[in-house]
Amino acid sequence: MVRNIIIGLLAVAVVATGVWGFQEREDKQILKVTAENNYQRAFHELAFHIDQIEDQLGATLAMNSRRQLTPALADVWRIVSLAQENIGQLPLSSVDLGKTEEFLFKLGRFSYRTSIRDLEKEPLTDKEYETLEKLYDYSKEIREEVRKSQAMMLANGDQWLDIEEEMRATQEPLSNMVVKNLEVMNKSIQSYSETEWGAGLASIDDLNGELKEALDGDPVTKEEAEEIAREYLQINENTPVHVADTGNGLEYPAFTIVADDPDHETNYYMDMSVNGGEPIWFLQDRQVEEQNISLNEAVEIAEKYLEEHGKDSMQLVDSRQYDSIAMLEFVHLEDNVRVYTDLIRLEIALDDGDVVGYEAKSYLIHHKDRDIPDPKLTNEEARDRLNPRLDVMEDHLAVVENDLGQEVLCYEYYGVIEDQTYRLFINAEDGEEEKVDRLNQSEPVYDFS
Repeated sequence: MVRNIIIGLLAVAVVATGVWGFQEREDKQILKVTAENNYQRAFHELAFHIDQIEDQLGATLAMNSRRQLTPALADVWRIVSLAQENIGQLPLSSVDLGKTEEFLFKLGRFSYRTSIRDLEKEPLTDKEYETLEKLYDYSKEIREEVRKSQAMMLANGDQWLDIEEEMRATQEPLSNMVVKNLEVMNKSIQSYSETEWGAGLASIDDLNGELKEALDGDPVTKEEAEEIAREYLQINENTPVHVADTGNGLEYPAFTIVADDPDHETNYYMDMSVNGGEPIWFLQDRQVEEQNISLNEAVEIAEKYLEEHGKDSMQLVDSRQYDSIAMLEFVHLEDNVRVYTDLIRLEIALDDGDVVGYEAKSYLIHHKDRDIPDPKLTNEEARDRLNPRLDVMEDHLAVVENDLGQEVLCYEYYGVIEDQTYRLFINAEDGEEEKVDRLNQSEPVYDFS
């Protein structure tokens, strides 16, 4: 009797072990399939977005009006952000794509800065059109190599998991043609001269190095990163979220996060630092068709959002609307001084008020406790340095970065000459004119509090 019971228990144990082993294999297989699907999705989306970049850049060369150019260049900036995110999701940590990522980074900055300019009053110069033509040519080279790699993968049935395993297993250069095509693409970008971008575009390596130094918090796990992402993206516990290590190109450890948005049948894409668990940027790729809320309501949503996520004492300094998306810029306010280096950009969908874009790299690099000195010049003395034709409407104290990368205390003036609104910064120590910006006339930002 006892013998039969023991035999029965052993049989049950064997069956249970077999079931457990089978379930374990099933779980591993599901994880592999999920990972491969995410890699394939990222790569095919990269090819699609590179196509879009080429198409949009080609279209800008034929445009001649602000009404068309401004949204077209803003769209290039948006698509570039998505392409950068796609690259970060691929298992390419051993592949040098630094020049390609540098190119996309500067293309994004160039298109953004050009799109927010008043192109009716300050149209593209011949030099800038020449730059656009070269950007278009280089985007074609990138597209050709990405499409070639894509065609090879589809024809040969290549798996990203196999490529990743091959990269881990050998220190020698890979013979894989998909990887070789991407390396050819990266090499072709190296010939694009730094000077052709114009002044003011810092290297992505410099920015990443600064960010690595600034991000000194305790490391977070993938599980903790997922929870932080859910909080920032305002999604519930049932929404699928995928967290992975970023690919090559970042000097600081970071997670790449993809989260579903079932309400809009799309995804959120986010980069988050491992150290400190700080979201660096996120973006949702969807069309916002119908406007249901005003720009002012979007500002209120953004202010509340920043407060809820620990970004206290932030003040709006610029607001623009493209189609049905509000693009807002906030800077840190310290002792009633605007600190322009501590900048966060937000995008608010004007259909339902969702935060669909967030970028805090400058804030994360520069934000710190400061001992802001008292100005040596009085407000009246600084005003004497302004163009006498400028009708000053408001003024502030502000910290800005000068051409040497040094933080300087300035008097900030908003004023009007004829029908144009300007923002000027006069050094509060020596009276030098540090910066002059022409503002978007349709949505000037005034704060008389």
